[in-house]
Amino acid sequence: MIRSVDAEEITLGDFDIIAAGAIPWRILDNKLQVLLIHRPKYDDWSWPKGKLDPGESIAECAIREVREEIGLRITLGIPLSATAYSVKQKSKVVYYWAAKSDAQTVVDPDGAECDDTQWVSAKKAAQLLTNPTDVQPLLDLVKAHKNGTLNTQPVLIIRHAKAKPRGKWTRAEGERPLAATGRRQAQAVSRMLEAWQPAFIASSPWLRCVQTISPYASLHAMKMKNLRALTEHAATRHPERARRAVQKLFDKYRSQVICTHRPVLPFVLEVLAKNSSPKLAKSLPKDDPYLEPGSLIVAQQVQGAKARIVSFEMHTPFHD
Repeated sequence: MIRSVDAEEITLGDFDIIAAGAIPWRILDNKLQVLLIHRPKYDDWSWPKGKLDPGESIAECAIREVREEIGLRITLGIPLSATAYSVKQKSKVVYYWAAKSDAQTVVDPDGAECDDTQWVSAKKAAQLLTNPTDVQPLLDLVKAHKNGTLNTQPVLIIRHAKAKPRGKWTRAEGERPLAATGRRQAQAVSRMLEAWQPAFIASSPWLRCVQTISPYASLHAMKMKNLRALTEHAATRHPERARRAVQKLFDKYRSQVICTHRPVLPFVLEVLAKNSSPKLAKSLPKDDPYLEPGSLIVAQQVQGAKARIVSFEMHTPFHD
């Protein structure tokens, strides 16, 4: 996983323990509040977080830990700074995201990992936090709130999962299906998408793209919009149409996922860069193949800004 917000020592680091969590936030009486939890085992005030389960992605871990500890079902917003420190002579990293909540949300601590919670102002949270390293992701959240970049919608770009080899396929290219590994990747993609829960699906109509996104679409009884401009053949012949199709999707400003092919990704990345600041655009992948099969880019965007994209993440959900 690579996130635009993380320092180089985090991105390039090799850690013994990997954990993930979130800072739930809400606006009450026009004021920002964040949710702190009390952990009886350590008698401290912290953020909901925990270690990865076997076979789990970091994003999946974040939403599961929040749900298990305080009964709050979240979707991930902008990434916040990861924290790194030592625990019993082992290196540990914790990845954080912002998680929007509303004033009516009920929090239900599990009693074991968490026995108390507090919605407090960011200033009060900084005073209550027991571990000084927990302050940095809070500062990121506050800065985003002041800059108007905290309340976002995710756009997810997926490269279809591993397909059957091109050289061994004799029928129409658009009918080439996923390999067995690809079908397992598609299930992993579906699990990962739960971290953002995109509410709209657009895809190349070619079978391997449709099969990649179908597990998520079926789970949520969602229809997908097929865009011929995102097929390999159409994008190669008419790249500007592919760019326009992606830009049109971005202009809708909604939570959505777009599934396409490796040869189409350069045109998609051009659109992502166009809608980002020059500094942020530098965090996009630059070398072909850009994404591995079944991998995805998460772009968080705000409404009304010229540089509407405010963060990027790259996730690889599954390997045989």
